[in-house]
Amino acid sequence: DNRERHVSGAAMAKAIGVSRNAVWKAVKALRAEGYAIDAVTNRGYALSQENDLLSPQGIERFLPDSHAFAVTVRKRVDSTNAEARRRALEGAAEGTVVVAEEQTAGKGRPGKTFFSPAATGLYLSIVLRPTLAADRGQFITCAAAVACAQAIEQVTGAESLIKWVNDIYCDLRAFGAGGRGPAILTEGVVDMESGHFEHAVLGIGVNVKPPADGFPHDIADVAGAVLDDRTGAVRCELAAAILARFWSLYQHMDDPKLHEEYRRRCFLLGQPLIVRQGASRVRARAVDLTPDFKLVIELPDKSRRELPYGEVTIGSIASHP
Repeated sequence: DNRERHVSGAAMAKAIGVSRNAVWKAVKALRAEGYAIDAVTNRGYALSQENDLLSPQGIERFLPDSHAFAVTVRKRVDSTNAEARRRALEGAAEGTVVVAEEQTAGKGRPGKTFFSPAATGLYLSIVLRPTLAADRGQFITCAAAVACAQAIEQVTGAESLIKWVNDIYCDLRAFGAGGRGPAILTEGVVDMESGHFEHAVLGIGVNVKPPADGFPHDIADVAGAVLDDRTGAVRCELAAAILARFWSLYQHMDDPKLHEEYRRRCFLLGQPLIVRQGASRVRARAVDLTPDFKLVIELPDKSRRELPYGEVTIGSIASHP
């Protein structure tokens, strides 16, 4: 409320109903958490606008008043998906959100990890209890891809495209956390009798700023960040934009507009590809998307196949396992 202005300790103490000493202790605690707070004699305290720490309050500030989320922020977790899954098994409600500053074992495709350094990325997972059949789980992933692309454009103005199925690109460099594997990972527990989800966990990772020491050598050629430098406080706003846009799409996943928006942003269509499934390599051309988001490819003999999943390469752009 007092952005770019100093506020005296006495004024804060009176407004909150605590002692000036309590205000001083709170400021000290916030500084210990990493917040930059200026203090000037006879003027008071000011929160630096360069602070980009994640907090529930910082994220909720940008969410609609009627939002459905319960947001928790952790300094460090093994994986936000793993933490959200643990909470889901304990009965956490749909809309429970786990956000982390850093992941020590970020999850990519099976057997692969995510590069998830502190302070520069956005790593979050949402507990979902969808009513759709498990074989339509790809709708969740594709809704998340659209939400991420829209949110990035909303917050930064950078045009964002989708590489089927779940990678977000700008200037043909990956925004997905770590620049390899999916930027979006959906996992779930399925009731075998009904074929529906008992719960699902949606994980989203975005490289917001370049890491201080750069990206690791093995992903440096494909990894990129939403922002070109490390300045600016956008992570809370971006988290809120992703959550709000995803929730709107999630409530109406049968709406044809979701498919239209995904298709519009999918830059593979019309392009020559190399498709890898297991040990096989096939040359093809991407020609369409089915209503349930399978990629339609045309083979050299003009026959067509529908891919529910798979790795594809176009030009110098590769989707890594």
